[in-house]
Amino acid sequence: MIILRLSLYLLVKTKMEKYEELLVSIRKVIRAIDLHSKQLNKTSGLTGPQLLIMQEIARVKGVTASQIAKNVNLSAATVTNILDRLESRSLVERVRSSQDKRRVSLFLSQQGKSLLIDAPQPLQEHFIQNFCELEEWEQSLLLSSMQRIATMMDANELDAAPVLEIAPMSQNESGK
Repeated sequence: MIILRLSLYLLVKTKMEKYEELLVSIRKVIRAIDLHSKQLNKTSGLTGPQLLIMQEIARVKGVTASQIAKNVNLSAATVTNILDRLESRSLVERVRSSQDKRRVSLFLSQQGKSLLIDAPQPLQEHFIQNFCELEEWEQSLLLSSMQRIATMMDANELDAAPVLEIAPMSQNESGK
């Protein structure tokens, strides 16, 4: 009886330790993202989503806001608010089409191009490189585990871009 109780205690204790280890690991990831976000903002004055949008504009000349929203997996409202901020800083230019006045193409200004050249790479670039070096089965295991964690945290339906950034977003910028 004592052995059974001790075994149950150790089993519960082991699960708590794993639970705690998981929370510590999640916290480390959040902290790494936070530190990188602060460094990005300090060196370039940009947030991760702003950098991602500027990179998309540089990649696809004359891209529209709706195309950016689709390509970076953010809501149209979020992209529009970020573009407003970038335009107010003279980093992005909106050019209305002469053939179709409804179409507005986006381009980086010279200042935006210079800032993008000097901006540090997003944290996910380093992560992607390391992730791609893993075996296929290990990639699948990590993806499955993270999807499960997102489900457990009721985070499945949250608006999220493939950018590692946790800087606070205003209510307007989050698209809500």
